[in-house]
Amino acid sequence: MIKFIEEAVTFLQNRGFGTPDIGIILGTGLGKIIDHVAIEAEMSYNHIPNFPTATVEFHKGKLIYGELAGKKVVLMQGRFHLYEGYSLFDVTFPVRVMKGLGISRLFVSNASGAINLNFKKGEIMLIDDHINLQGGSPLAFKGVEKLGERFVDMNQPYDSVMNTKIEEIALAHGINLHKGVYVSVVGPQLETRAEYRYLKIIGADAVGMSTVPEIIVANHLQIPVVALSVLTDECDPDNLKPVDISDIISQAQKAEPAMITLFTELIQSL
Repeated sequence: MIKFIEEAVTFLQNRGFGTPDIGIILGTGLGKIIDHVAIEAEMSYNHIPNFPTATVEFHKGKLIYGELAGKKVVLMQGRFHLYEGYSLFDVTFPVRVMKGLGISRLFVSNASGAINLNFKKGEIMLIDDHINLQGGSPLAFKGVEKLGERFVDMNQPYDSVMNTKIEEIALAHGINLHKGVYVSVVGPQLETRAEYRYLKIIGADAVGMSTVPEIIVANHLQIPVVALSVLTDECDPDNLKPVDISDIISQAQKAEPAMITLFTELIQSL
């Protein structure tokens, strides 16, 4: 596994990828931040040694290096999911590669459904904590201790300093930013009414099918993390309607300008 990581890192370094300060993982419908990046190098996932390939039609498949808000960044334009048939090691491999390139912070975005009915679609939630319901751990493999401490402390998986700064930025710009608990499930099917009730009982404010594996690995690598979730639908089990995927993407795009503001100003403040 160390060899696989080193092969990918060396390949990228030889093709113009320098030393980024920040890694950014872009979720569903959240790709326009690329327009704000002065791109210096980019590479399709299927050309990078040992990299998975994005198979979801609304997820692009490129790793991009450049400058954003005065900092060097590496961006994943499209991520990987368990529901695509990948392992947890595959899903989190890019985080390890970004660490190999030199990132010292990780920004993550995703789209999710609002379990907390005080939250409305089109709004943004700052992830303060999470619940892992994906049935496994990206650290549960032989030799994990060669890459970091096996028993990773997760009492505060999201960086409190960056969370406070992003809340201040939201307040200054009049952005309605919620804070809450994100629960990650396998998918790709959406939840039943009974499952939404269960998720609310166990303390979830929003539900999605990504993010938590990457956060666990970032903590394993001692990379401070901030994560924003665009709420693309409302999961009211008593008034549940069929979900329109095109509407989910539309809601993510609606919230995108606010998310770009939050991420770029946070980068400037670091």
